[in-house]
Amino acid sequence: MSESNDNPAMANPDAVPRWYLIQCKGGESFRAAEHLDNQGYEIFHPVLQVQKKRRGKLCWLDEPLFPYYLFIRLDRLDSNWRPIRSTRGVLKLVGFGDEPLPVEDELVSTLQDSAGQQPEAHTANVYFRAGETVEISDGPFRALQAVFESQKGEERAIVLLNLLHGQQRLEMPIGHLRRQ
Repeated sequence: MSESNDNPAMANPDAVPRWYLIQCKGGESFRAAEHLDNQGYEIFHPVLQVQKKRRGKLCWLDEPLFPYYLFIRLDRLDSNWRPIRSTRGVLKLVGFGDEPLPVEDELVSTLQDSAGQQPEAHTANVYFRAGETVEISDGPFRALQAVFESQKGEERAIVLLNLLHGQQRLEMPIGHLRRQ
């Protein structure tokens, strides 16, 4: 028996599962991911945690990294492609013409490896949690540790800094803070 007969992937590259991209209907990527998962498909839906105001209070929410897309792993021989298009929340498989285009495995692997890791806090649109230890990265208190107390507006923060034998409340640009 030859080596190509022992390994079906070598005999037919269509038997090798590949990642494909699904375009979802607006705001329905979580619904599409849930329904595809319930049907037994292997999916990857990268999300990140963001802080938003809901009913006047800041809370942490999961949001899709790619708001209208998710990844699905299929092979061209054994996978059942038909139910995908009619799944709730799914708009279409991304492709060229009628041919779905596979996504590079390395790209999906990189995204999976970094899933759950949050970017460093360097800009005003990154939020901190009250009580979180932060480092001051700029200004006269550079390289000192502080405790994040609250955010004041879009670009300012109040931190507690141990100075003069006690905690002092300081207001500074939120962009001067970063996570420890």
